[in-house]
Amino acid sequence: MPASHDASVKESVAEAYQRELQAIKGVHEAVAELGRPVCVASSSSPAKLRLGLTLVGLYDRFAPNIFSASQVRRGKPAPDIFLFAAEQMRTHPADCLVIEDSVAGIKAARAAGIPVLGFAGASHCLAGHGDRLIAEGAFASIQHMSELSGVIRGLHG
Repeated sequence: MPASHDASVKESVAEAYQRELQAIKGVHEAVAELGRPVCVASSSSPAKLRLGLTLVGLYDRFAPNIFSASQVRRGKPAPDIFLFAAEQMRTHPADCLVIEDSVAGIKAARAAGIPVLGFAGASHCLAGHGDRLIAEGAFASIQHMSELSGVIRGLHG
């Protein structure tokens, strides 16, 4: 690969984000309904997280509680990012909830001892994705962010 490859890929991703990235339908309302501390714990780089969250109008809602796998030794499926996020949020992992759309993320949350809810409503999720997330250890899976508050109420009810 030429030395410029990484920079070229990052530039292409940023351009695609600018043109195409949209918030998951209902995510603004779902986050607002939570009424509790929230964070982002992602495999993405800090720059990509900032760009994506800013473009969809969520950066200010989560900042400064935005954590990247670049801040830990091992990325998903290792538990490091979720354990780091729980520590930064001053919360015991078992008292957290991860909402995750990837198999690696489900494995990471489970390894961290954090209950994990699968999200199968993202544009990259194909038919049967929710079932795969449950098979990997999610306690349930949702297709729409409008389902989130009901699931959380059920956990605490």
